[in-house]
Amino acid sequence: MTGRPETPGRGGLLVVGDVVTDVVARHRGPLAPGTDTASVIRTLPGGAGANVACWAAYRGCPDVRLLGRVGAEAAAWHERELIACGVRPRLVIDPHAATGTVICLVDTGAAAERTFLTDSGASLRLDPDDWSDALLDGVGRLHLSGYLLFSRTGGALVRTAAAAARARGVPVSLDPASAGFLAELGVDRCLTLVEEVDVLLPSRDEAVLLTGLSDPAQAAAELSRHVPLVVAKHGPDGALVARDGVVLARVPAVAATPTDTTGAGDAFTGAFLAALLTGADPAAAAAQGCRAGAVAVERVGGRPPALADVTAATTTRTAHVR
Repeated sequence: MTGRPETPGRGGLLVVGDVVTDVVARHRGPLAPGTDTASVIRTLPGGAGANVACWAAYRGCPDVRLLGRVGAEAAAWHERELIACGVRPRLVIDPHAATGTVICLVDTGAAAERTFLTDSGASLRLDPDDWSDALLDGVGRLHLSGYLLFSRTGGALVRTAAAAARARGVPVSLDPASAGFLAELGVDRCLTLVEEVDVLLPSRDEAVLLTGLSDPAQAAAELSRHVPLVVAKHGPDGALVARDGVVLARVPAVAATPTDTTGAGDAFTGAFLAALLTGADPAAAAAQGCRAGAVAVERVGGRPPALADVTAATTTRTAHVR
């Protein structure tokens, strides 16, 4: 545990994590085994790390960078999509694996809950050889996607990147990413891997799994005995901010009508980190995260609108006012 402050200054945001292709299938009601289920299907850019980077840029962070690994077949498309969202990508092209693919099954009922079928592909093949300390030049925060923990090379990269950040006094955040994968990895191993992280951003289920405590507030408080700052994301119930074994703030959610909850946690994380880089305190930054999450659940897919689309919409509204 480093004990470093979580907001030492300004600078850019570097995200290291997964870049994948999402196939989002929106259906209503239960799937029909052995036959057809009518759905609306779209292919979209995704990946927890890439989504976080895009939402940070969308929420005003002027310098967002992303290190990820993709297959050659989709590298150009993903690069274009990231740049359109205001992110500076450094995509390593894997010579042996295709870009990761996630099939997102979204029930279009009231909760818009989703189930993922995940083929991580090239995304989990990031390794320390893909890292350069120069990536931290001008960076005020390093964020690591928890999906990196679920491969041997990814875990090694987490340790390499975190050590480089510590040497420069750059705070490190991590989103555990998946309760299902965490259960396979093992709680003790996960806690060991994140012990040098400054900010942990688990979901409710992830916090409960990592602590064995059924009460979400107690789980967040307990995690903050291991990590200096814990911000637990509770979806429609908002977020909890905990430090030194105590819940410091309960941040309410922002009302929204869910269409697709894919990427809502990534939106929260990106907006939260963007706010911290402007000097916001953790509770205020979590409020910004809740606002972004509300925007995210009303969209299909895990990404915000491209910056060009936002600019065009703003210009149109201005013209109508005139």
